Amino acid sequence: MADLNQPVPTTEPSERFITLLNATHGRLLGFLRVMLGNSADAEDVLQRASLTMWRKFGEFDQTLDFFAWASSFAFYEAKNFQRVAARSKLHFDDELMARLAEERMVDLELKDARFEAMERCVEELDATSRDLVREFYLNDMQVEALAQRSGRAPQTLYNKLSILRRLLSECVRRKLAQEAGA
Repeated sequence: MADLNQPVPTTEPSERFITLLNATHGRLLGFLRVMLGNSADAEDVLQRASLTMWRKFGEFDQTLDFFAWASSFAFYEAKNFQRVAARSKLHFDDELMARLAEERMVDLELKDARFEAMERCVEELDATSRDLVREFYLNDMQVEALAQRSGRAPQTLYNKLSILRRLLSECVRRKLAQEAGA
């Protein structure tokens, strides 16, 4: 996973901005979905916030966390959207919006930790199990195709995937607990 806090090795400000925005787009969109309760509104707000970020990018300190900087623009754009969007059925006061934003930031940080723990746990599986998990989850192969290719019954693979999901879940919980205790 790329370190978004490191300066991006490009010479053009537009390239740096696009690289950083693309790297954080999913997290920013998730942040806004929680605040607005609607994916379409979140996309609209992110688009407007992105324009503001682009205009202000010259003021961005490259040594700072881009996501934190960008999420502040998204937050204020979402607050503004809530005030002026008569079509929105959800209207949160500023205090609730701030709390949702804070909680989402924590959740996004935990998501990254969970993802990294999951990657380590998958690497700890035996090669056959690791390949099965990658084929099914990363390559979106259907169980029937995997069964045919491996010469096993589909139900056998469903059972194996169920066991692997449980093992991976336990492994991730254990690794996160170890990191929290460290």
